[in-house]
Amino acid sequence: MATDAWQHARDATVALWRRVHPERVPAIEAELAEVRAEVIAARDEGDSQVEEDLAADWQRRLRRLLRDDPSLAGELRRVLDEELNPLLTPADQPRLGVQMTATASGHARVYQAGGNQTIREA
Repeated sequence: MATDAWQHARDATVALWRRVHPERVPAIEAELAEVRAEVIAARDEGDSQVEEDLAADWQRRLRRLLRDDPSLAGELRRVLDEELNPLLTPADQPRLGVQMTATASGHARVYQAGGNQTIREA
């Protein structure tokens, strides 16, 4: 949030809240400004934990927004995929989730799981 992409990320976030909870926009704008100042200070001090904590806080906010209104899933996914995630550096993008790719040929089998997996073959 301390990069030149800040303004775009801020605008996308405020626009999401404006569509969902317009009455909360002034508070969200103020909180985003405060978070930006905290991130800049943390980076100046070399304190990566503060930045991680602030990111986790906004992740919780977005989860609560989705929990309170599950119909927002498509809009939230669009904002994340099209507006916010592209602003991340390539080094930060792998942290977004799991991407698995597999290729099988002939009689090969591929088993992939993002968690536990049990395979029973006869």
